[in-house]
Amino acid sequence: MAEETFDLVVIGGGPGGYVAAIRAAQLGLRVACVEKDATLGGTCLNVGCIPSKALLDSSEKFAEVGDLARQGVVVEKVSLDLAAMMAWKDKAVADNTRGIDFLFKKNKVERVWGTGRIAAPGEVVATGPDGAERRLAARNILIATGSEVTPLPGVAIDEQRIVSSTGALSLPAVPKRLVVVGGGIIGLELGSVWRRLGSEVTVIEFLDRITPGIDLEVAKTLQRTLARQGLKFRLGTKVTSATPSEAGVTLTVEPAAGGAAETLECDVVLVAIGRRPYTAGLGLEALGIALDRGRVPIDDHFRTSVPGIYAIGDVVRGPMLAHKAEDEGVVAAEIIAGQSGHIDYNAIPGVVYTWPEVATVGRSEDDLKAAGIAYKVGKFPFTANGRARCVGETDGFVKILADARTEKVLGVHIIGPDAGTLIAECVLAMEYGASAEDIARTCHAHPTLNEAVKEAALAVDGRALHI
Repeated sequence: MAEETFDLVVIGGGPGGYVAAIRAAQLGLRVACVEKDATLGGTCLNVGCIPSKALLDSSEKFAEVGDLARQGVVVEKVSLDLAAMMAWKDKAVADNTRGIDFLFKKNKVERVWGTGRIAAPGEVVATGPDGAERRLAARNILIATGSEVTPLPGVAIDEQRIVSSTGALSLPAVPKRLVVVGGGIIGLELGSVWRRLGSEVTVIEFLDRITPGIDLEVAKTLQRTLARQGLKFRLGTKVTSATPSEAGVTLTVEPAAGGAAETLECDVVLVAIGRRPYTAGLGLEALGIALDRGRVPIDDHFRTSVPGIYAIGDVVRGPMLAHKAEDEGVVAAEIIAGQSGHIDYNAIPGVVYTWPEVATVGRSEDDLKAAGIAYKVGKFPFTANGRARCVGETDGFVKILADARTEKVLGVHIIGPDAGTLIAECVLAMEYGASAEDIARTCHAHPTLNEAVKEAALAVDGRALHI
């Protein structure tokens, strides 16, 4: 028999799991959250979003110092204290994870340290670090176990010379030559960090473009901008093997379409070809839950095929984004508590935290063309934005895609300074079915970067004012 009974047991303490646990507790449920790691927050807070953004910000500041002379700020000597930068990153992680512990105590969520397994419908077994088992009876179970690094055949990650995103966040020294395998978001962000700090960075991508899934015009602009910053790109190329040694790593690469192989030498290789759902040890097969290409199948209310068992986040369909998991966690908790809830997956933004940043929401031009939807384009460059000129950040543009007849906003794609912040008003507009005209007639403070969004909205109807 299980030792304790809970209204909800959440397996996984990442952004989806801990938010779901807090929301369920707010709604009056007795909640436990089972997490295998010593700290809460999952990949995002411990070895993902938070530490990478800390290093991105620090490395941006380091690189920016050299450009300040154009604004009359002359810095004669700049040096890097990598240990201090890493300590700053670690403090950001610790502060955030401790914050979740506080929120659990505040909301009376019971934190269970152990690896969760669903022994049967209504029963979760948590195996602690010491091997001791704790059995929890659960009226409802929510799977929120997140994702893990996707391995690359022929390349064994040792987190020393050949690293995943986890190892790339804690390198003890700046590598002279860094090869990033994968031209997606994680690879470009971490590649940018080490390039700014002095590495020679080469990005190898199997496809003929970077950031697949992002608007093609934006992706091409991003590649050109990063190339100006010193990143080198080898597209349409695959890595077939990597051999580490005392001196570094020898990579074997060849054209993706076939052709002669060659070798590359570097100091460190970062494998960043994506992530895959983490479902190991959950006991799903014994429960009769068959995975769909590694993901847990669910209905529109996050229910699996077994009554009382739900799933959210990276283990289910949709983009692997922390904020998507958080939204799902809130709605799933409300449904379990007897309320109703809904998520518009077309209004979930995605951000690439390079500099300039990239932010997107909704459909791309390729999506609209494939669907046969008539649309209009409104585009405005940051070169024509007063605030962008003031701060010397004029790379990029805002592009709004609107229905040709109604001007309802169908997608927004931004590359430029603080794009991840600028996208928020566009997400709000799409969430409430706004038109480009609605954005255009909303007063935007001057001088702000947000004015570029308003001008792009005006441009949908051919009436931008400042270009």
